[in-house]
Amino acid sequence: MKTAPADLQPNHKGHFERYNRYGYYFLTPFFIVFLIFSLYPIIYTIYLSFTDLAGWNTTSNFVGFKNYLAIIHNDLFIKAIKNTFLLWILNFIPQIGFALLLASWFTNQKLKLKGTTFFKVAFYLPNVITAASVAVLFSALFSYPMGPINMLLIKLGLISSANNFFQSNWATIFIVSFIQFWMWYGQTMIVIQSGVLGINESLFESARVDGATDGQIFRQITLPLIKPILLYTMVTSLIGGLQIFDIPFLLTQGGPNNSVLTITMYIYEQAFQGNRNFYLAATASVILLLISIVLSLLMFRAFKGRTKVGRAK
Repeated sequence: MKTAPADLQPNHKGHFERYNRYGYYFLTPFFIVFLIFSLYPIIYTIYLSFTDLAGWNTTSNFVGFKNYLAIIHNDLFIKAIKNTFLLWILNFIPQIGFALLLASWFTNQKLKLKGTTFFKVAFYLPNVITAASVAVLFSALFSYPMGPINMLLIKLGLISSANNFFQSNWATIFIVSFIQFWMWYGQTMIVIQSGVLGINESLFESARVDGATDGQIFRQITLPLIKPILLYTMVTSLIGGLQIFDIPFLLTQGGPNNSVLTITMYIYEQAFQGNRNFYLAATASVILLLISIVLSLLMFRAFKGRTKVGRAK
């Protein structure tokens, strides 16, 4: 029997420790990049939120919590928070519902649907299209007065004259929400489906033998066992929804009447337009971070607990 070289044998602890150090060397680039491009900007942003830095100034004064007291009484910032949550709720509720429905269909061995691979690709495809392209597409579809949507609605007799959709607050809100839903429901479906496929098929077969319906199986077996996947989906969707920027900005730049102005758009406008109020942008960014942390923790708490598989009745 061949033996390992002397410097690799277990009794040479010093050599093992020497080789283990190479793992840390490979991790070093990640930590360097993280410190420079993630941790330092976060710390510096928090610092700026306690200063009065604005314009092209290179010096600033410490003002304590003055910026936080001012921004929570800023009507435009409060409206941006409300808009952000409204847009997220309007797109996430149908998104998670539709994704759950599709995932249950595609993984149901009883249905044996054909062509599922094609439909998965088709549903996921909007997610790989750039936001700029999507904004141009929907801007053309809902354009006034000769856009395809206007022409179709007139032809069907649903409206008598062309509608300027992007001049209506609620029409713009629903269009932006639909775009977000359309772009992301495919990815949500793929993630949920991966969780469903990880469930032992024998559980479903046993339930069917006991006479359980598809609805009972979904409620009592599937949903409890994919709870970690649902938590992941909700947290990532929440964080992404709070950071929504590209679609409302490219479509209407927050209009009309700031109806789709979001928190990140408010931050952008304060930092890079007008008076370049970096202190307000930094304060809004810190508040956005705190909102994300608090809501994520609440979701973790809501999903906390032992997963129990119910018994079909």
